[in-house]
Amino acid sequence: MGTLMVILGPTAVGKSALGMRLAEQLDGEIVNADALQVYRGFDVGTAKPTAEERRRVRHHLIDILDPHEQFSAGDFARRARQAIEDIGQRSKVPIVVGGSGLYLRALLEGIAEIPPVDPRLTDYLRRRLGAEGLARQRLGLTLLDPETANRLAPGDTQRTLRALAVALGTGRPLAAWIAERPYGRQPLPALRIGLTLPRAILYDRIADRVRSMVQEGWVEEVVELLDRGLSPSLPAFQAIGYRQLAGVARGRTTLEEAIAETIRATTRFAKRQATWHRNEKNITWFSADEIERELPQIVAIWNEFGRRGAYAEDDN
Repeated sequence: MGTLMVILGPTAVGKSALGMRLAEQLDGEIVNADALQVYRGFDVGTAKPTAEERRRVRHHLIDILDPHEQFSAGDFARRARQAIEDIGQRSKVPIVVGGSGLYLRALLEGIAEIPPVDPRLTDYLRRRLGAEGLARQRLGLTLLDPETANRLAPGDTQRTLRALAVALGTGRPLAAWIAERPYGRQPLPALRIGLTLPRAILYDRIADRVRSMVQEGWVEEVVELLDRGLSPSLPAFQAIGYRQLAGVARGRTTLEEAIAETIRATTRFAKRQATWHRNEKNITWFSADEIERELPQIVAIWNEFGRRGAYAEDDN
C-alpha cells in the first residue's frame, strides 16, 4: 500500500474544507473517518458533504450502512484500507478526513483483536442496566476502564455495556486492548496534517455551527428518522446533538435547552479530541485560520513525503 494523507483535528476546525481543497489540487479522493457519516439519513448533524461536493471529489465510506447496523473501529480499518488501495491503484491520492481518533489509530497502526465475550455476561449486564440505570453502569465502567468511560458519550448505552463486558469478560479494560498493536503489524505510511485553532475561536465556531445546523433542518431530520421507526437507543442516536434533539422530538426538552446542551457537549468533545491528538506522534500542525497562506506549504510537504515513500518502496 502506498502513501496517504490524513487530516485530523477537533470538530468544527475545518478538516472537510481542507480535504476538499487538497483533493482538487492533488487529484485525490477522500476517505471518510467520521464515525457517523457512514450511516444513511444522518446528514445535517454530521456535516456530511453535499451532493455538489461529492460530484467534485469522490468520497468513500459515506452512506454505506443503515442506522441499525454495527460498525466498529476494526470494521472501519478494513473498509478504509480497501478504499485506499483502490484509490492508489487508480493513481489518485488517498486523503483520510475525520475526527475519530480511534478509527484513525485502527487504520494507521492497527488494534488488537478483542476476544469474544460470553453472551450470558452481556445479558446479565443488560438486566443490571434495566434494574439500576445507565448512571450506575457508567460508574462501574469508570472504575474498571476510566479511559473508555471518559471517551464515551454520557448516553451511549450500547458502547458502555460493550466496554463493561470486555473488562469483566477478559480481565483487561477495552482501552488496553485498543492500545495494543497486533504483533508484526507495521504502521501505514501516512502524512498526518493537524489543524488547530485558539480555543475561544474554536468554541465560537462550534456554537455557530450547531445553530446553523438547526436552521438547516437538523430537528426535522431527527423527527424523520424517529418516524421511520428507528429506536433512539441505537448507537447512532447517542451521537452528540442527535441524542439531545431526539429529546425535543419526544417532548422531553425544549429546543433552546437542546441547543445549549449540544454546544456544551460538543465543546467537551473537542477538548477530548485535542487531548487524544496531543498524545499521537508525527503530526504536522497548521493554524486553521491561516490555511490559505499555508496551503502551498502543505502541498510541498506532501510532494516531499510522497517522494520519500516512493524511494522506500523501491528499496524493498
